[in-house]
Amino acid sequence: MTFTVVALSEDGMNLGVATATCTLAVGSAVLAAAPGVGAIATQAYTNRRFRSHTLELLRREADPTLVIQALAESDPGFAMRQVAVLDINGRSAMHTGDDCTPWAGGLCRPGSVLLGNLLTGPEVVDAMAERYDSSAEVPFAQRLVEVLAAGQAAGGDRRGRQSAAVYVVSNAELDAWPPETVCDLRVDDHPDPVTELRRLIDLYHRDLLGVPQAATPTWDGAGGADPTG
Repeated sequence: MTFTVVALSEDGMNLGVATATCTLAVGSAVLAAAPGVGAIATQAYTNRRFRSHTLELLRREADPTLVIQALAESDPGFAMRQVAVLDINGRSAMHTGDDCTPWAGGLCRPGSVLLGNLLTGPEVVDAMAERYDSSAEVPFAQRLVEVLAAGQAAGGDRRGRQSAAVYVVSNAELDAWPPETVCDLRVDDHPDPVTELRRLIDLYHRDLLGVPQAATPTWDGAGGADPTG
């Protein structure tokens, strides 16, 4: 039902999650991150409790693979879940349950996880990974949004579109609640949420970071600039 990227920036300074789906307010349910700790995405038949449970285990320096195992042991419905876990050192782990609605799967690599369920096919995740790997020069929060744009252009959620979100924390900040975020943008209900999220990330760079909007590159899903901006 959802496609997501969870990543640690190459310089180790930022952790982030970006996600899109055809349900209401995906940003309120799927993603979580804590500075200096790690990040998680919990989706498919989402178990929201995984977010706090995962971050607490990562605070104890649990390996993400063992975190997935602990989540499985705590949840009788784990076969319906899809989860990505990434720690502050870039160690990653992923679970796609046998009862997730196809197509479901992902790529789990050092420093990033790209995954989705109820997608049009594996080409969605492949496009996301290609865009992530080719856009290291793009500011990190925007890079995550552009990964969503690539996934959407490749087919995205096969039911349609409704919401999207991006959430980034700085590992230079204290692990406190609520976390000090670098970027926390949500599109809760929109006919084209990823495009709207791209507009918001442009405004974020212009208004909050002082980056001219014209200097913020965009992605047309095929490797070129979007002439509409």
